[in-house]
This record gives sequence, C-alpha cells and structure tokens, in this order.
Amino acid sequence: MSVQEHKQESPKIVHCKVITVSDTRNIDTDKSGKYIKDTLIEHGHVVVEYEIVKDEQNDIQHAIRKGIQSEQIDAILLNGGTGIADRDVTIETVKALITKEIVGFGELFRMLSYTEDIGPAAMLSRAIAGVSEHTAIFAMLDQVVL
Repeated sequence: MSVQEHKQESPKIVHCKVITVSDTRNIDTDKSGKYIKDTLIEHGHVVVEYEIVKDEQNDIQHAIRKGIQSEQIDAILLNGGTGIADRDVTIETVKALITKEIVGFGELFRMLSYTEDIGPAAMLSRAIAGVSEHTAIFAMLDQVVL
C-alpha cells in the first residue's frame, strides 16, 4: 500500500484519551493537557476522556489500560513524567504496554521541541509512541506550552 493510499484509508476523526502525568497539577493548572485537548478539538478530533494521574507506574498503567480497553478510544496521548528524574516513569510504563513501537517518534518530537520552543533542554526529555491492541499511544514531554 502506498503512503497516499494509507492516508486515504486513515480515519478523518480520531477519538482520543488525554492523560496528564503529574504529582502537582490539577484541572486548573494543567496547561499542557488543556493545550493537547484544545489542539485535538481544533483539528476535528474528539476527546473522549481526560484524566490526571500521579507519577506512579500503577496509576499510569491503569489509565492507559482503561483507554486501550475502551472501544470508543483510538489514541491515547500522555504528557508528563517523561524527564530523566528517578520519579519520571511514563516512558518505561508505556514501553511495557506497547506491542509495536513507532520508532523515530521520540527523535522527531525532541527536534520539534528544540526548534519550536524549548531549545537545548529538549535533550533532557523522552518521548515514545507505539500501538497496543489497535490503540495508538503517544507519550510526550509535558512542556508543550512554555
């Protein structure tokens, strides 16, 4: 299948779950989660679920599994917990759940973060994407808005 054919067959509207991983944020202070939700909606997609979870492997895993099991959700977008501190476990948690990794997503995301807003600090962030049971999962740094 050519790239053009693949694009033509892809859904025009994606039903998403947004997960913010943070020990300190709430609905009022979650700028990254709000930015992701607003951007998805602005581009015609649907945010089916949104939640903030603690930076704990079990909490992150539970939130992702709920999204994977939901027939209403096509993609899960996570932000937060992607740095290099001992407390940051989002990447390890996502990696354990995906069956096919989308190689190169982390490099692309860091490059865009570097050139668009964060600069050299983007090198300290981690990102990963993949698929689990027909659900796309994207974990990106939490500084989408500075």
